[in-house]
Amino acid sequence: MKRIMVSGGFDPVHVGHVRMIEEASRYGVVIVVINSDNWLLRKKGYVFMPWKQRAEIMGNIKGVGMVSSVDDKDGSVCEAIRRIKPDIFANGGDRKINNTPETELCDYLDIQTLWGVGGTSKPQSSSWLVNKAMEQLNGTTE
Repeated sequence: MKRIMVSGGFDPVHVGHVRMIEEASRYGVVIVVINSDNWLLRKKGYVFMPWKQRAEIMGNIKGVGMVSSVDDKDGSVCEAIRRIKPDIFANGGDRKINNTPETELCDYLDIQTLWGVGGTSKPQSSSWLVNKAMEQLNGTTE
């Protein structure tokens, strides 16, 4: 059976992530690589949910065979790709060849890449969810 890797911050997990995993599982066993808390701090400036909680949730989604951490100091999940060597590296709707640093490594290692897994539109965003919650806490929503 093929091994399909997906990756992300998943902070917080939302319906788009579930759809991505659901579609990826049609190709084989899904390996979820979750970026570190430090990666989230560098990218967004905050950690909404610690890594262990995100990993527990992701590991309990139907279709997920394995959850892994990654040394993402370089801003990518290339370390996990080299270590795990999946058959396929699948990317959700907001990822493209030009904004996915792992593409070159996948080409080099002969790992197939898939795009738009789970849909090409973005039904939700972790940042949107956090921003909405913050607005509600601050009383700035309509």
